Formats: sequence, structure tokens, C-alpha cells
Amino acid sequence: MPTLSSRASFWTAAAVAALALWSSAAPTLAYPLYEAQWGISSADATWIFSAYPAMLIVVLVLFGNLSDYIGRRNTILLGLGAQIIGTLVFAFAPGYAWLIIARLFIGAGVGLALSPASVAMVEFAAPGKKERAGSVTTTATAVGLALSTLVGGALIQYAPLPLHLNFFVLAAVTLVVFVFATALPRHNPAEPAGRWRVRPIAIPRGSRKLFGIGALTISAAYLCGALILPLGAQIAHTLAGSNNALVTGSLMAIFPVMVAAGSLLTRTWHVRSLTFTAGITLIIGLWLFDLTGSVPSLALYFVASALAGLGYGLSFTAGLTILTRFAAPKHRASMVSGGYLIGYVFQGGAAPILGAITTGSGIRTALLVGAISYTLIFLIMMISARRLTTPSPEVAAAA
Repeated sequence: MPTLSSRASFWTAAAVAALALWSSAAPTLAYPLYEAQWGISSADATWIFSAYPAMLIVVLVLFGNLSDYIGRRNTILLGLGAQIIGTLVFAFAPGYAWLIIARLFIGAGVGLALSPASVAMVEFAAPGKKERAGSVTTTATAVGLALSTLVGGALIQYAPLPLHLNFFVLAAVTLVVFVFATALPRHNPAEPAGRWRVRPIAIPRGSRKLFGIGALTISAAYLCGALILPLGAQIAHTLAGSNNALVTGSLMAIFPVMVAAGSLLTRTWHVRSLTFTAGITLIIGLWLFDLTGSVPSLALYFVASALAGLGYGLSFTAGLTILTRFAAPKHRASMVSGGYLIGYVFQGGAAPILGAITTGSGIRTALLVGAISYTLIFLIMMISARRLTTPSPEVAAAA
């Protein structure tokens, strides 16, 4: 079978990153139907949401460095295969427990595929353009998130089988990308010698401070997602005053659109500038989002979602750039996997807590708690970014 060119491999890896967010967010607009038909509560919905990062964390701990040994291609294929299974389980799910199982498969698939895809985009980028890989990865994930809200909203609202067809379409698209991924190059640059075995994620000594900053910056983006995605659909649904899933999805799409815009418009910025600007926009966006819980204004929702999306895009791009730019090739997968691991630990913990607060005290209280606690984390991220320096000569020479 012919092997894809570097350019085609780059965009295939980008498609894998897009599918990670599409598959993770695909059930979001279906939750109101599950609530209506199966009696699922807001807390149940957040437990379904958190099953995904919980499994992803396990996979990253056990298999975070797998692609460094068996190749980006093989690991991506394993991940896409698990995502297809999870998507089909969603399509045929007869009850609540099956939704948890589906999310576990999707979490495993994204855990296996997203990190090697992110690293592959750096390795397949054209000479002199490797620094744009972080912004393109962010844009790709934003495209996947937008597709989940727009395509999912349209299929759920206007197509037959509202709880099934959305997932059949996603499974078909994933299968197409799987076929392209089979033609990716087999090996990585500077593959470690020896057999793969389960081992702790290895962070080079000279890069640990930078790793901590990068992981915290990715975590800030994922915390924003843990608030916006589960609760944003409820707010958009209430503000729109309509049960139309496409209307709700269109309102939610402003978030990923601004994620993509932010990552593309700032791709030449230094990571310190990216991180500082991300913190400011995340704080303002989340406090405005908090106001939507008490001020029923679509205009306020749009501004809040736009700023939160912009901050998410800048934060994710900055974190991923730190983790890929300062890592030697043989450690890239471990660095990126470690960053995703910490990000999903934050996200996996935040989602059920916010869901429990929503169920017990209402969405207004959950938004306020989220805004206060997240502001402290975003401030720490901004202060930490001031310590960013160039990589050590050993890391720079190996990169």
C-alpha cells in the first residue's frame, strides 16, 4: 500500500485531532432527548461526560508513550478503532449504562489517538513551519467541536432516528479517516530502542519546569471546556426558548469558531503573550458566562462564549506549543501525553462537581463556583508563563 506524503500525513493527523473533539462532544445535543426519554438528570449527564476523561486518563497513564515505540500510525489506528466502537455503542444504546460504556470506549480511543496525532503534525510539518503545528491542532479540534454542534444539531432535529443517525454519520467519517491513516508512515524519528512496556510518562529533567507550565496551560483550556460544554447547552436552550437542537447547536458553535479564530490569528505570537492573553480572555469570558445564569440575554451569551472560546484557543495552542517545541523527538509523545493527562485530570474532576452543584443548588451557583475557582487557576497560569525560557542546549539540539 502506498505511503502518504508528508503534507497528506500532516492533514490526516489533523483530521484525527478533529475527530477527537467531534466524538467527545457528539452526545452533547442529545442529552435533552435522553433526559426526556430516559429521565436522565443533569448530574447523570455530567457523569456520562466525566466517564470520557476518566478512561482517557487511564489510557494516558498506561499507554502515553506507546506511539514512541510502535509508531504514530499503529497507535492512531488503535485509537480510531476504539472511537468507532464507542460511537456505534452510542448509536445502539438501549439505556443509561450503555452511554457510560460508549463514553469509556471513546475516551480510550481519544487517549490513544490524540497525542500521537498532535506529535505527528509537528513531525510532518514542512521545514520552517513546525511552530504552526500547535495552532493547526487547536483549529482542527475546534472544527471537530463545531461539526459536533452543527451537524449533530441538524441531524438530531431534522433527520430520522434522532438518537442514532448522528452517531452513524460520525462512525462513517471516522472509518474514512481510519482508511487514510493506514497509509501514514510507519516509524517515528529517533524511536527508542527496545520493546514497549508500561512505564511512567518520562519528562526529561531539563524540561520539567516547562512541562509544568505547558500542562497547566492546557488544563486551563480543558477546565473552560468542562464548564462551557455541559452547562452551555442548557443555557443556550433556555435563552433560545426553543427545543430545536440546531438552534441550540448554532448558538454553541460560537465557542469553537472563536477557538479556531484565536489559534489562527495568533499563530506567530510568542507563547508568553499567548498565555497572558488567554488568561485575561478566559477570566472575562467566564465571568460574563456566569452573568448569563441571572441575566437572560442572547447578546451576553454570544460575547461570553466568544471570549471563552478565544481564551480556550489561545491557552490550548500555547500549552501544546510549549510541550512540543521544547521536547526532544524521542520524548515528544510522553510530553504531550503528560500534558493531556493533567488536563483531563482537571476536567474529569471539575465536570461531576459542577454537575452535582447544578443539581443541588442550580446552574447559577455552579457558574459562580466555576468562575471563582477557575479565576484563581488562570491567574496562576499567567504568573507561571513569566518563567518561560528557551530550552536547554541539550533539548534544543535534539529537537
